[in-house]
Amino acid sequence: MNIRERFIWITITVVLLLGIGFIAITPSVIAQSSPGYDDTYEYLQVFDEVFRFIHDNYVENVPAEQLLEGALIGLFESLDDPYSYYLTANDMDDLSDTTTGNFGGVGLYISKQIPDDTRPGHRGGVFVEVIAPIEGTPAYRAGIHAGDLIIAIDDESTEDMSSDEVVDTLRGVAGTDVVVTILRGEKLTFDVTITRAIIEVPTVRHAMMPGGIGYLRIIQFTPFTDDRVKEAIEDFQDHDYTSLIIDLRQNPGGRLDSVVDIVDFFLKSGTIVSTRSRIPSENTVFSAKRQVLIPENLPIIVLIDKGSASASEILAGALKDTGRALLVGQTSFGKGSVQQIRRLGDGGFKMTMSRYFTPSGVNIDKIGIEPDRIVEKEEYTDEENEAYQRLLEEHRIINFVESHQEMSERDIRNFIKGLEEDNIILPEKIVRKLIREDYNRKLDFPPIYDLEFDTILQEAVNIIEKGDF
Repeated sequence: MNIRERFIWITITVVLLLGIGFIAITPSVIAQSSPGYDDTYEYLQVFDEVFRFIHDNYVENVPAEQLLEGALIGLFESLDDPYSYYLTANDMDDLSDTTTGNFGGVGLYISKQIPDDTRPGHRGGVFVEVIAPIEGTPAYRAGIHAGDLIIAIDDESTEDMSSDEVVDTLRGVAGTDVVVTILRGEKLTFDVTITRAIIEVPTVRHAMMPGGIGYLRIIQFTPFTDDRVKEAIEDFQDHDYTSLIIDLRQNPGGRLDSVVDIVDFFLKSGTIVSTRSRIPSENTVFSAKRQVLIPENLPIIVLIDKGSASASEILAGALKDTGRALLVGQTSFGKGSVQQIRRLGDGGFKMTMSRYFTPSGVNIDKIGIEPDRIVEKEEYTDEENEAYQRLLEEHRIINFVESHQEMSERDIRNFIKGLEEDNIILPEKIVRKLIREDYNRKLDFPPIYDLEFDTILQEAVNIIEKGDF
């Protein structure tokens, strides 16, 4: 193939990226839905001229493939959408690995913040925000939390990194270490060394709680989640459950079809969620199909927090808007858009195609879903923050847990006394909670719930016991 033929194919590829070849609709529909459609050819001509000039005249020889890839990356970055981006061949491989759960990494769901983000609590900057750690993974055991900012990886700032670059840097061969620098809150900064491992993404955990309460934690929505939820419900039925708590905290979302199937277990009729786009084929209303598994009179509480995003917000929004459940916790993350992944050669791209709306017609993008009962986490005083930072920097909790695998109550009291003697003053309940959390992270099968320290879960149980719906 000569150079001119290659450029012709490059031009065709760019045309495809601009939407002509990806969506199976007629040219007349495209023209109707794309004002300035005729101008597209002028822009493509400019691109073609610049592309040729750079390729033929730049001081060094640059492969055409490299120029095209750079142009495609810039094309998606111009959208100013953290969920739309070009995928290299390696990215597509990683995406496939994520789907099957077989990849070396630390186990984090992340999002690149944008400077004009208006979500409540946004702290500015363009660092990487942790949406949620994957339960049982190295990042989870290392104590990384939803809302943490990753400001550096191996001493390299993430401020100018793309989401792809951050993912590539965090992933690697199982058994190797990576050092992440965390910003927690306004000014708490510390390093965490994480040893990569083979990540297996879980979906559902469940257990019966005292008082006939079924506890269902949905960790992520995958093609298998609806089956796992159904199994959990059947188990609850075998144990004669009388109420249900659905825990969606730190659930980053997942597949739209999966969450729609799960909501179908709760609603007999009506809208579950709708998607709206400037492309008519993307406008869809998903309705309940009378596949109800949960009795209509069974009390349901849904737990959410700032780590509840995307598909988990669809579930929470559907059950809230229809009055089927009471929401307890904190305002959710606020991701109200739907992406599609398309292949392009060995690579591809992920692009926002539509926005979703709850049954009441609300899009919660960058706003989130507000719970019916708000339960905020305790705020530290400045003195407590300093003490907490010393705990982290000096690895006091980690070292204590590692050296006391069979810790006794006396061990814990002596540890707290030692902290006080070193002028690390924190409320005893906070220290005990930190010890419990770190201890549980070391377990292959940590407890599914913790009624002693989980204040949001405590509130949900109190509501059920009092019938205060």
